[in-house]
Amino acid sequence: MMDLVHGGEVEVDARARPLRERKRPGRARGVAAAHLAIAAIVIAGLLVAGCTEPPREAERRDAETGRWYTVEQVMQGAPLYVAYCASCHGGQAEGAEEWRRRLPDGRWRPPPLNGTAHTWHHPLWQLRQQIREGSDPEHGDMPPFADILSAAEIDAVIAWFQSHWPDRIYAAWLDYDANFPAP
Repeated sequence: MMDLVHGGEVEVDARARPLRERKRPGRARGVAAAHLAIAAIVIAGLLVAGCTEPPREAERRDAETGRWYTVEQVMQGAPLYVAYCASCHGGQAEGAEEWRRRLPDGRWRPPPLNGTAHTWHHPLWQLRQQIREGSDPEHGDMPPFADILSAAEIDAVIAWFQSHWPDRIYAAWLDYDANFPAP
């Protein structure tokens, strides 16, 4: 073949093809890189979706209450609270008289559950556990309710007394709950 630019003979590679018949290695690499990038994005998305935790239960918001519980739960909790809790914690969750003073044997009296005491210092899982298992006999007289109340009924009781909490106490409790996840 004659090289018209340099005026001499040029040896032609037998593998050479006209330009329009040649594969474009740069384009193939670009397509492969694009597919690889898409695959990496999909895999990363799946990993992130699998690794992230769902929102904590206390972070969920009911449209009516703005809190983790519903109005129906509060309504279900009211008679349960009266039946199982009011005799110790008071009819409006105000706690026992002189609840801050220990009994002569060193145990504590039932505290208020209306947001004026330390109840909001316990995350949701611990409130459930306290109701299910009762108090440590060295610290109080609260009996266990695991054989009496279902998990849904325990949540309803918690919903009822938390419905008495002012918004600022509930907001503080949400922060506390976020920092003490279930073991």
